[in-house]
Amino acid sequence: MNKGKQRRSPRPEPEQTLRGLVVKNTGSWYVVRPEGGGALVECKIKGNFRLKGLRCTNPVAVGDVVAVDLKPDGTGMIARIEPRRNYIIRRASNLSKEFQIIASNIDQAVLVMSLLSPMTNTTFVDRFLATAEAYDVPAVLVINKVDLLTGPASRAVLDETTQLYRSIGYRVVHTSTVSGEGLDELREVVGHRVSLLSGNSGVGKSSLINQLVPGADLRVGEVSHVHHKGMHTTTFSEMLDLPGGGALVDTPGVKGFGTIDFERSQVAHYFREIFALGQGCRYGDCTHTHEPGCGVLQALERGEMALSRYQSYLSIIDEDPDNKYRKPQ
Repeated sequence: MNKGKQRRSPRPEPEQTLRGLVVKNTGSWYVVRPEGGGALVECKIKGNFRLKGLRCTNPVAVGDVVAVDLKPDGTGMIARIEPRRNYIIRRASNLSKEFQIIASNIDQAVLVMSLLSPMTNTTFVDRFLATAEAYDVPAVLVINKVDLLTGPASRAVLDETTQLYRSIGYRVVHTSTVSGEGLDELREVVGHRVSLLSGNSGVGKSSLINQLVPGADLRVGEVSHVHHKGMHTTTFSEMLDLPGGGALVDTPGVKGFGTIDFERSQVAHYFREIFALGQGCRYGDCTHTHEPGCGVLQALERGEMALSRYQSYLSIIDEDPDNKYRKPQ
């Protein structure tokens, strides 16, 4: 019997590769905007992505620049993430050893808070600001729903909160989508920049975005009258283009902001006033908790530092006594 030549299987056609920006993350799919324009591409992840051995619940984040292998059906597989200019992470909910990337390659982080219906805890604010400091991302505070603060007591809280964070060096903007207060200032703050927009559920992020991005039409949630907490309306992260330039990265509302990567000895560096006051401490390795001659403790006794900020500092250094989780280098 004559043996014919073995027929080889045809080689698969090479996949087309494009470079683009991740503009939406639904949890299972990522939407990529191709560099140079063109139709958005729905993608999945190709292979395993890791950050220095740390366990990440979403290795690809909105704001990432990625390489995508296109498939014949028009979808894609994310094959590579370009080096990030920056990013912000938080401890994943109920997973103490895992973290979540909130956004990457951003110009600033804008934290939306409210002092009433619901009230944002200052520890949440301080942890967010400390994380922004750790990742060298400028931060702005937006106190929303100021139209609800009508009485002398609530206005006093607004003034005290504003003065506290402005004295540290943060920009604080007062806004109301009901009265329109501060919306023009907020447009100036976010214009021509890529801004992460974050905050607790119910603080009014979606309402603000609807004012800043014509046609966004985001669903606006209500605040539970029983628990006085916001209900989730955003269920995925998405980048929304601003008219005139810039973009907002809208993220789901979060209840808490857990840190995961701080070295205990470095936490004071992420609290601006503690770092400054610590220059006067007697010991170079002062933890600002019990040491004699501590400039921070002396400032507390003199009323020159907010107790709430110091308590936030303590909550972080006490969170990870074994110092297991470090900031990726």
